[in-house]
Amino acid sequence: MNERRTKIEIINDILKAIYEKGGRIKPTHLLYKSNLSYKKMLEYLSELIQKEMVKEDVFKGKKGYAITDKGIHYIQEFKKIKEFSDSFGL
Repeated sequence: MNERRTKIEIINDILKAIYEKGGRIKPTHLLYKSNLSYKKMLEYLSELIQKEMVKEDVFKGKKGYAITDKGIHYIQEFKKIKEFSDSFGL
């Protein structure tokens, strides 16, 4: 049975999707990679922009999103937390 993702896992998935695309991503690509509805994706992006982990960007004449240093730091810290949790079988 599939478990639902937590908020911090979803945020990590969004940030990783942007990071793995070279630090910038178009909304459509982010929608597919984050596996969220469009409405939910916008809600998360709004929060991430407010917390300065992501910024709106324009590249190749199209609107997109770019990860900030703060967002990259989140990914690194999440990885540590995940490894710690997994080491205890949680």
